Amino acid sequence: MAISAADVKKLREVTGAGMMDCKKALTETDGDFDAAIEFLRKKGMATAEKKAGRIAAEGIVSTVISDDDKTATIIEVNSETDFVAKNEVFQTYVNGLAKQINDGDYADMAAFLAATSEIDSTTTVEEHHKAMIAKIGENLTIRRFEKITGDVVVSYIHMGGKIGVLVEAECDNKNDAIKEAMKNIAMQIAAMNPQYINREQISAAELAKEKEIIVDSSLADPASLPKPILNALFTEVLEKNAWSEEDKKAYEEQKNNKFLFNFLSEEAKQALRDAAATHKDEYLENKIFAGLVEGRFSKHLKEICLVDQTYVKAEDKENVKQYVEKVAKDNGCSFSIKKFVRFETGEGLEKKNEDFAAEVAAQMNK
Repeated sequence: MAISAADVKKLREVTGAGMMDCKKALTETDGDFDAAIEFLRKKGMATAEKKAGRIAAEGIVSTVISDDDKTATIIEVNSETDFVAKNEVFQTYVNGLAKQINDGDYADMAAFLAATSEIDSTTTVEEHHKAMIAKIGENLTIRRFEKITGDVVVSYIHMGGKIGVLVEAECDNKNDAIKEAMKNIAMQIAAMNPQYINREQISAAELAKEKEIIVDSSLADPASLPKPILNALFTEVLEKNAWSEEDKKAYEEQKNNKFLFNFLSEEAKQALRDAAATHKDEYLENKIFAGLVEGRFSKHLKEICLVDQTYVKAEDKENVKQYVEKVAKDNGCSFSIKKFVRFETGEGLEKKNEDFAAEVAAQMNK
């Protein structure tokens, strides 16, 4: 199928991979965007952390909490410019939307937009929103919201509304110390962007998929392979005469240099990748390679699971789970994190950039 410049641009925004790599990924996956992201990750050209994309759209995230600290709402409303995002009229409007959601009961965005506006009771939320667009003079989008309820909830707003976090905890002693600890955890979530509370929230299928990606990305990065495996690959490509004379010479001169790969051509590196890929099943039975994969897999899980992350305010490298347990012990109560929501303004969205689109098109036409 034909791959458009817009498709390539969107994939590059999401993954950070090169334009031609993005075009190849879309071509190989028949334009399937999610499959193209996975293709790039397996090739070591993209990372899971960038599965949200480069932040481009403007606007703010706002939060509201009920007086009893049991119900909270987070909302993102986008604007075209940062100038409007900093406008007091716009911010007051967004806060009003969040309050209405927190006070009400709306099944989804459609139900909320069709409801009577609490800001202007003579019209619906959607009609009032259109009036705000006319008043402010920019296109505004009520993009998403989420409402949570629990024993105790807290919120945290970072960078003036660029990032917003809600945290819900199960606790039988809601005091100021508990709420302060939850605020600290909300700050952790804002800074470190975990995807899950713990490993138990990750399905077996997701775990298997992530491990497969780590295996394939390891094979796509020969320089990081264990030395016995890498040396065997060097021998294989040389015996198959898969390298140019220049690369053979560079290898002989620099083979004891830890920066050897800086002296090899991209074609030589690709030959190593291709050779490694043919031994995938064999390597999975290799204890050294299996240990490498398990180490990288464990590190990845620590990055995406909140309770496994190193607590950013800790002086002794304790993780978030240990911090929560310490707070519970100090306050003589049960205390556990049940849910969190993190919104980052504009994640996954992009601004118009005609020059960049032209650049993509020019590269594709070469």
